[in-house]
Amino acid sequence: MPIAEIFGPDDFANAGRAPAPPVRAQASATAPLPLPALEWTSDVERATAHLYERVKTVIPPVEWVIMAPYVKAINELKEKRDAVILAHNYQTPEIFHCVADITGDSLQLSIEATKVKASTIIQCGVHFMAETSKILNPDKTVLIPDSRAGCSLASSLTAADVRLLRERFPGVPVVAYVNTSAEVKAEVDICCTSSNAVQVVESLNAPTVIFLPDQYLAKYVASKTKVKIIAWKGACEVHERFTGDELRAYREADPSVQIIAHPECPPDVLAAADFTGSTAHMIDWVRKKHPKRLVMITECSMAANVRAELPDVEMVQPCNLCPHMKRITLANILESLLNLREEVTVDPLIAQRARRSVTRMINLKN
Repeated sequence: MPIAEIFGPDDFANAGRAPAPPVRAQASATAPLPLPALEWTSDVERATAHLYERVKTVIPPVEWVIMAPYVKAINELKEKRDAVILAHNYQTPEIFHCVADITGDSLQLSIEATKVKASTIIQCGVHFMAETSKILNPDKTVLIPDSRAGCSLASSLTAADVRLLRERFPGVPVVAYVNTSAEVKAEVDICCTSSNAVQVVESLNAPTVIFLPDQYLAKYVASKTKVKIIAWKGACEVHERFTGDELRAYREADPSVQIIAHPECPPDVLAAADFTGSTAHMIDWVRKKHPKRLVMITECSMAANVRAELPDVEMVQPCNLCPHMKRITLANILESLLNLREEVTVDPLIAQRARRSVTRMINLKN
């Protein structure tokens, strides 16, 4: 079914639309720890050898000697700080495979955040992910190594926009992609990820649903359900850059190549792909199908992470990097652990309301 209507900020320019709230993060008052030595030594080599085995196909030795001292220091400091590191699939291999305790897509990280026993969570991802962890763990300290790690989708929509949409479409339920701020999550009925968007929409048993803020994911959902979708004009700045022509060029160069794409991509990209799915579904597809040659149409660090696990799968890697994800580095993860910064806070009243929409999504999966 085609999208019924699509709205954007310009539609509400003169209707009391408020700008997106600033990202909230602050330094901790806890005393910092001293900076450990960050030199390549025989001790560092021995302590990290098993980790380098995981990434040796994607990280050259000349780079590892720089990374390894940070990896060793971070893994030692996690225990001292009673901290756990959550890393999204778009984090670089040295983070994803070598210092993260929990990895996954947005849905998996949301679920696992509710099971964390440590007192401190380090979120290696973008800010809305850290907010979600704080929403689900109000009594824990949640840190993000760089609070500037934002998201074009989250910044495209405000809580005021949701309220204005509710006024225009009274009684129509509202679904928000997790790529949204805590304020937006507090205004909607339920959240979703790309893994479960169709399931979430259909769970509402409504003829019409407002789906925010990704217009391309909304179009993908509309193609998979009979529910009428009202969408927003948001887009991921990484996925919207891919084109169907680009995919066709890969096939012309090698007709045997397999192409899989994320549903945040435009429709012509999805039409040219062999499989469409969330980051978790894409990884599962590769593990099951084990193609000889593959193009992953998503943020390119994920292809490196998959290749580290499955080195015999040749990756043709269109490198669209997320500038926000790449703000997270080994250096600022280490600084975050040493100084317990930058702490993510969410207003308790907003968090309480947002928790309902996130928890409703998690409970639907279970």
